[in-house]
Amino acid sequence: MAMHRTVSYVQLGRIAYHEALQIQTLLKRCMLDKIRSPRTSRPEVQDTLLICEHEPVYTVGLRHADYLASEEQRLRELGADFHRTNRGGLITFHGPGQLMAYPIINLAHYTKSVRWYISQLERTIISTCKDFGIAATTSPDTGVWVNDNKVAAIGIQCSRYITMHGLSLNCNTDLSWFEHIVPCGIKDKGVTSLTRELKREITVQEVVPVFLEAFAREFDCSVVESAEKDLARISNFESCL
Repeated sequence: MAMHRTVSYVQLGRIAYHEALQIQTLLKRCMLDKIRSPRTSRPEVQDTLLICEHEPVYTVGLRHADYLASEEQRLRELGADFHRTNRGGLITFHGPGQLMAYPIINLAHYTKSVRWYISQLERTIISTCKDFGIAATTSPDTGVWVNDNKVAAIGIQCSRYITMHGLSLNCNTDLSWFEHIVPCGIKDKGVTSLTRELKREITVQEVVPVFLEAFAREFDCSVVESAEKDLARISNFESCL
């Protein structure tokens, strides 16, 4: 009999990058602690999908030594925050009008393969775009593309098959923020958004339910809404120490 999988999603609204990162880290820590010590009294955390938007922020992945303090200062002077992270990938931008999806899931419930996981995230984005009438594809470069323009970026981190970080999908993002960087280190290619491709305003709020349906299809799971108060209870800092 096939395993019935459920993912709980939480809509965080617009939230600073560092706040979302703290929630991810705490959820992942709880999940890892439960694996290491199954009999612990710490709260059970089911697979969770965080949905949000960010205030303007540039983030860099594991190769953040490539970005000097002077570069960080230049980007901060544009009015954006700047964070060095432990995800894969190089520099990118996150901000209003961009759907951020952070799955904190145990791949043991699915397929214990990071390559499979990234492929499913790509398929979820492609399916979402298709539902809006946009033909998106993968390429040898990372992310999801419409022709030579990136519409979504993927950058994850995984330890003991527990995932964090995730993906960003440009809905009605101000794309001018990308002009100050080489997104994901890929030269001679551009960025796009659902709004630009369809020539009408496509908000994050419009995309979220379509994205959640695509996620459920591609990961063969049920996606159910969880209240922020439940997340606050589960990810209480002391409870995971």
